Amino acid sequence: MKKENMHQSFEIVYRKVDECPARDLQFSFFQMVYVISGIGFLQVNGNCIAYKAGNLLLMTPNDCHNFDIVHTTEFLLIRINNEYVKEYRSKNINCIECLLYYSSHLSGCILKQKEDEFLVKSIVDCLLHAIQHQDIYDEDLTEHYVNALIVIAVRNISKIKPQGIKENADKRILEIINHIQSNIFSPPSLKASFIADKFDISATYLGSYFKNQCGETIQQFIANYRIRLIEHRLNFSDMRVNEIVNEFGFADESHLNKFFKKHNSVSLTGYRKAKNLMVSH
Repeated sequence: MKKENMHQSFEIVYRKVDECPARDLQFSFFQMVYVISGIGFLQVNGNCIAYKAGNLLLMTPNDCHNFDIVHTTEFLLIRINNEYVKEYRSKNINCIECLLYYSSHLSGCILKQKEDEFLVKSIVDCLLHAIQHQDIYDEDLTEHYVNALIVIAVRNISKIKPQGIKENADKRILEIINHIQSNIFSPPSLKASFIADKFDISATYLGSYFKNQCGETIQQFIANYRIRLIEHRLNFSDMRVNEIVNEFGFADESHLNKFFKKHNSVSLTGYRKAKNLMVSH
């Protein structure tokens, strides 16, 4: 499997292709792909998804993917360094990285709001113009365009219901899930008593309510979400274990290791060594 890294904050690439230039790619960064023209299929993590003009696709750093081109396709690739996403600050979105990373189980075009299709096309046109007609302050302007795409992607992803959730799930459960994702680095805000109080629901009823709506307990949902983010740190960052401990609010390294081993049957260092060994081969 070919692994590709990127060191700059972001990169904009235009490609017109008749066939995928490389197969079974895995990136260490986020990549949004806007389909300007053409049709074909995206193979990602074993799933086959049809694409067409106007689609905005998102690959996260752990995704293995390639494109099967049916008709000549124009792509605009918006590649975003994981550190840039992690450090992104917004007044209203507490954890953009969490929402983007959550999308790794989603398939197909992430644009769910019709009005956002027009916005994204307009931004893509601006990025293409910047590529073709370089001018002063282009880098600063491009950064604003990239940030706008990030926010639009997050807005649409936040409206997609998690796997397992009922089709007729009420608004409150979606608000609870959004709260969990936005506060995943703040353990006090993830306590059942805090969530129950915030959403005006009985603490004793919260557990059965969440499981009935989502098909898993609230503790399982939180734990699985944290595990995926911790795996992301181990796979795609140089963070030390004590730094991960501090970021996720664990008491100490022993506490984090016990939590991780319970869900993965392997220690943090064992997991990282195994992944590094796979990459080296």
